[in-house]
Amino acid sequence: MVQCQRQHYPAGTMIPEHRHDYHQLLYAKDGLLVVHSPVGRWVVPPTRAIWMPAGTTHSSRCVGDVQQRNVSVELEAGFELPSTPCAVEVGPLLRQLMQAAETVTYPYDEDSRDGRVMRLIVDELQTLAVLPLHLPHPTDERLAAICAHISAHPDDTATLEQWATHTALHVKTIQRLFTRELGMTFGQWRQRSRLLAGLERLAQGLPVIDVALGLGYDSPSAFSAMFRRHFGLSPSAFFKPTGRLR
Repeated sequence: MVQCQRQHYPAGTMIPEHRHDYHQLLYAKDGLLVVHSPVGRWVVPPTRAIWMPAGTTHSSRCVGDVQQRNVSVELEAGFELPSTPCAVEVGPLLRQLMQAAETVTYPYDEDSRDGRVMRLIVDELQTLAVLPLHLPHPTDERLAAICAHISAHPDDTATLEQWATHTALHVKTIQRLFTRELGMTFGQWRQRSRLLAGLERLAQGLPVIDVALGLGYDSPSAFSAMFRRHFGLSPSAFFKPTGRLR
């Protein structure tokens, strides 16, 4: 059985840690969601979504008023769907299907129009494009301390060598930990952490210049260039409904 529901959360709403016994697509029609799980953090801006497989523990925070649509897929349905959480692109067809699904009365006949709408939603769920909106969390305590500081102080420009001195670790050890635990370099992880923090601030309506300088960039143009390089869109285009990430 597949279901689609609409929910509204006022700005600042905190949804405590929980998990479901069914798969779920969390679609932010308006507003921005920040989703946490033991394996990382996702920033889900308007018109994008996060796929949350059954049994995945997670919590959410709403930045701005969030108009959310949830698509739930029971495990018994037997569809081949992603087995790990991921932020995904939601195309025009899936958006229209979710809107149509809101009017479906449950339970529905699988061989009816409603049933075919739901089946088409599942077909679309199997073709979702994964987006670079995930910041993985480390399990190594030494690395976790570095990452926690960077997340809390995105404007900190300490180099890898300075972190090596501060932690009494060799530079190569830190490099090896980042690659092994997070699948990216120190510089790549810090860059993504900054950009996702920037998304949250932009969603709150802060000017690009304030966001850029608050994240440690030398200028708004430097921030915008990095933003476009990572997401394929300028900061202003990113939050438009027609904006598509590469």
